[in-house]
Amino acid sequence: MLFPPLDPTRSELRRRRFREIPVRTLVPNFITLLALCAGLTGLRLAIEGRLEWALAAIVFAAALDGIDGRVARLIKGQSRFGAELDSLADFVNFGVAPGLILYFWGLHELGNVGWIAAMVFAICAGLRLARFNVAIDDPNRPPWAGKFFTGVPAPAGAITVLLPIYLYFLGVPRNGFVVLLALVYTLAIAVLMVSRLPVFSGKQMGTRVRPEMVLPIFVVVVLFVAVLLSYPWHLLTVGTLCYLVALPFGWLSYRGYERQAASAATRPPGEAPAPAAEPEREAQARPPGEAGDSERPARLN
Repeated sequence: MLFPPLDPTRSELRRRRFREIPVRTLVPNFITLLALCAGLTGLRLAIEGRLEWALAAIVFAAALDGIDGRVARLIKGQSRFGAELDSLADFVNFGVAPGLILYFWGLHELGNVGWIAAMVFAICAGLRLARFNVAIDDPNRPPWAGKFFTGVPAPAGAITVLLPIYLYFLGVPRNGFVVLLALVYTLAIAVLMVSRLPVFSGKQMGTRVRPEMVLPIFVVVVLFVAVLLSYPWHLLTVGTLCYLVALPFGWLSYRGYERQAASAATRPPGEAPAPAAEPEREAQARPPGEAGDSERPARLN
């Protein structure tokens, strides 16, 4: 037929396809793209031998990654496109970039073995992100499981794996033995990223602050930024060591929740149930108009 009749369904689908996009959904994506630019710039700086600025770019990308999801939930700008873009940016910023920075710093002295270690770290970061995206849609997860990540998240893994370079800037010499230890350490962090180790997530921390805590929080944030700018390698080293020491406590807390869930499952039918879990109480206490965290997954991978 030369002039087929107009299909109203097809016309409606076309209008829906080209509908206008709210500006609030673009703001989190701009932050994610800025983080991606920081990670790529960190790679360039590492190639040029400016490792101090390369590490600063990775830390800046990690800070942006920590706020893009929260900004999206705050302004109700969640989108599936933003979540996928964030995962891609995290793979580059916290998988490829740290591995190559370590390789340019000293792993290249070990030849192919050093390159394999850098490559394994990047691959483990990609696998960690893929598993995180799949686990979001798991309907069988208990409410308390949202307090934990499975394995070390990618941004924390990136900041942690760069510990040998922090120590190098603090005066630790870079000899063959130190480079070999850095290789073993890089592989260990890669294994922690893809492991089943429960790690505190901090995603379910309260979104409201008591009035008397506002000024102390401002002071702590300003103090943290000042110390980070004045003594970056000292602060990053201490923070990394504290994070590694805290990992077993996350595992112990997770086992405690598992024991509580197991005891609740074996409770006799006539016995009174235990108090509601903390996430459920927070959901009940949340005002009706406030959006929950389930609309867009937290992207601290």
